[in-house]
Amino acid sequence: MRLLMWWCGRALSSAVTLLGVSVLIFAAVRLMPGGFAETVLGPFATAAQRAELATRYGLDQPVFVQYGHWLAAVAGGDLGVSMISRAPVGGELLARLPVTAELTLLAVAVSVLAGVPLGVLTAVRARPGGGGAAGRLLSGLGVSVPEFVLGSLVVFVFSRYALGLEVGRWVPFGADPAANLATIILPAAVLSVFSVSVTARTTRDAVMNVLVEPYVTAAVGRGEPPWAIVRHHVLRNAATPVVTLVGTTIAYLLGGALIVEHVFNLPGVGSYVVQAVGRRDYAVVQAGVLLAAGVFIVMNVLIDLLVGVLDPRLGVTAGRRA
Repeated sequence: MRLLMWWCGRALSSAVTLLGVSVLIFAAVRLMPGGFAETVLGPFATAAQRAELATRYGLDQPVFVQYGHWLAAVAGGDLGVSMISRAPVGGELLARLPVTAELTLLAVAVSVLAGVPLGVLTAVRARPGGGGAAGRLLSGLGVSVPEFVLGSLVVFVFSRYALGLEVGRWVPFGADPAANLATIILPAAVLSVFSVSVTARTTRDAVMNVLVEPYVTAAVGRGEPPWAIVRHHVLRNAATPVVTLVGTTIAYLLGGALIVEHVFNLPGVGSYVVQAVGRRDYAVVQAGVLLAAGVFIVMNVLIDLLVGVLDPRLGVTAGRRA
């Protein structure tokens, strides 16, 4: 019964969140300077031409009427039609989703495989002369450098000099796995720099909090090797905040993919939405943001379930709160 109540509460809160996101994005795209008619027809279009275009796409109706029609269509599984290409938005997103999913998952893998060991190392060696300062410096640099700056620098260097990796070309995984890896590894590395740094910092703080626990002190007193203590006593107990961070990182990386895909010219959802923003293609922008919000909500639910598995006390507490 408690689990059922928890699921009902999460479903209700998720629906309310998606509804709020839909209202915000629907209003935001219409408040952007330069509407769809101005973008398509240009600054020298007549009032009659703009009015005719607005009537064709239903933009002359009151905003709340437009929103009601769009929301009803989305509830029925119809994300609308692109105002530029006239192609179904759902089909376009579905065709581009594998690119974004591959980029995001590879960036998550890099974040975990690099950030967790770096965080553990800096925590274990967080003493004068222990070598933790270098790790803290690297994580600080990673947080400080914007993705578009690093991405532009990487594109310039690898375009200017033949360094063996492809830039600006996309090869599907099914066509040539090796070529696909060569085209995706640089964007994934750039996308993961910030999350590697944050993962390392979070892991470091979590491990340092566990290292002062009495059971760790007892293990040291028994003469257990340091890395055996870390492996057997520290990692599992420090995993909860790291798992929570990794889950939210996936949602963050989906947002970062907007910039990285655009910089590296990848045909993913991110570059599709960025182009739609410039063209004032309302249906595409609304669907893209709603998709990202849905992924974020799903990841939060999965995180709560996984944290409950790692620490049943938190799972029971979450169930009581729901």
